[in-house]
Amino acid sequence: MKRVPALFALVFLIATGCAFADAGKPGRAAIASAHKLATDAGFEVLAEGGNAFDAAAAVAAALSVLEPQSSGIGGGGLFLLRRASDGKETMVDARETAPNAVDAKDYVDANGEANRDHSTNGPLSAAIPGEAAGIVWIAQKYGKLPLSKSLAPAIRLARDGFKPDSRFLGELAGRKDVIKRFPASTSLYLVDGEAPKEGWVFKTPDLARVLETIAAQGNDGFYKGEVARTLVDGVRAQGGRWTLDDLAGYQVKERVPLTVDYRGWHIVTAPPPSSGGVALAEILNILGGYDLSKYDRVHQIHLTVEAMRRAYRDRAAYLGDPDFVKMPIAELTSPLYAAGLRASIHPDKATPSDLLPGYMDTQQGTHTSHFSIIDKDGNLASGTQTVNLIFGSGFVVPGTGFVLNDEMDDFALVAGKPNAFGLVGNDNNAPGPRRRPLSSMSPSFVVGNDRIGVIGTPGGSRIITMVLEGILAFVGGEQPEKIVANPRYHHQYLPDVISAEKGAFTPDEIAALEAMGHKVSESERRWGFMNAVSWNSKTGEMHAASDPRGVSGSGEVR
Repeated sequence: MKRVPALFALVFLIATGCAFADAGKPGRAAIASAHKLATDAGFEVLAEGGNAFDAAAAVAAALSVLEPQSSGIGGGGLFLLRRASDGKETMVDARETAPNAVDAKDYVDANGEANRDHSTNGPLSAAIPGEAAGIVWIAQKYGKLPLSKSLAPAIRLARDGFKPDSRFLGELAGRKDVIKRFPASTSLYLVDGEAPKEGWVFKTPDLARVLETIAAQGNDGFYKGEVARTLVDGVRAQGGRWTLDDLAGYQVKERVPLTVDYRGWHIVTAPPPSSGGVALAEILNILGGYDLSKYDRVHQIHLTVEAMRRAYRDRAAYLGDPDFVKMPIAELTSPLYAAGLRASIHPDKATPSDLLPGYMDTQQGTHTSHFSIIDKDGNLASGTQTVNLIFGSGFVVPGTGFVLNDEMDDFALVAGKPNAFGLVGNDNNAPGPRRRPLSSMSPSFVVGNDRIGVIGTPGGSRIITMVLEGILAFVGGEQPEKIVANPRYHHQYLPDVISAEKGAFTPDEIAALEAMGHKVSESERRWGFMNAVSWNSKTGEMHAASDPRGVSGSGEVR
């Protein structure tokens, strides 16, 4: 892995008063994203005189072209920003919202079970996109350049085309059957009804025109006028419930990040509508009562799994859209609450999930894409953006050139019934007009006396536990090169099983965990696309690493 002389990563946040605040200006810029052409787009905008926030708009828009299986203007995202001039930190919430005419009955079959086809495929599964609004908001409120300059690289990529990598083509083949249901999707993504082969040049002239309209008109270029009418007409023609008022009424929200202290380290992370920050805070607060270094590996895993179990239970019980649901965030993230949960953990025995208090009747694609930027002045920008499952809903409105999300499945469509990721919830995360579904996106920053680390990953419900394991490894002294490559394990309350990548545990560790009452399920499948960096502010040493599970991730310093 490459060492670099400036800070960059997949996900960032900065802690007020940390050593980094006094480090001066980097003097150079760094960008890491899921595709080299998106990274190039960010540098192109910086060369035009833009800052990290202009570059963020450029990278986000470029990824909408380059990685439609993972993100796009038909989806949404959470964007973490820090402005160097005054230290302002904020999370720009561009999460999708349910349409006003949402009807929960659309997502329930005749037997009262969740209708997964309606919630994951086609227009009924699509929430109102927030990505375009987020890009415009960041560029216009925090950037320096006209939006037309920031979107120019993405427009060029959409018009001239590019050759998709093996990950894009393989995932397209896996979603082919759903894509074939819709003529515009078939025309855009398939060749003679089949997934294209390597060497295919993917051009999206319709998307180029939509991006040009946004560049010229800002928010109105997507949420009003011709583009909005095309989207609404296309969705409704296929049975969806969007209206022009849904699009015109979409609003970006700015939210205050969450913070937690863990054994002398300061972590800053995402607040609701992400569930990630609350769950991370709760798990770290529980584990903070143990000196894990004094435990053998099996007991470290046991205690961590028990903390995961309890945090995911509370996710199901309490969390939802902060604009509609009153949540006990202060209690859930408090050390006192964690102490009570810690007391319920047996040191040598698993707690069956069905013996924990049931989630209350008062209550999440795996695919996302990530980027991180630091400019020469020290402004920071990082975005986690998604269309939920691979290629989202699979549905493309004719004339638009982009796939719509299937974020309706991130709502608790039937209380207590799992979604595509096996997550459960209740009415706190029920679909309702303009509500935002819970997300697991967990962009996080870790700061100690001398070392700073940044970390984030895609991976659906596993995002939280992957970021947790990355944080614990960093606090334990590991460098990003090892952190991003470590085998991973996960527990999410229900189903009551530890899922693990092959090699995460030895046979003896599995036997010991099972003797404690845990169920362990190993899989050849690998999770996530983690990117992490670290900086030692005392020595100046920096490390940057991209997950070897990924294909086309790119980080550069210029």
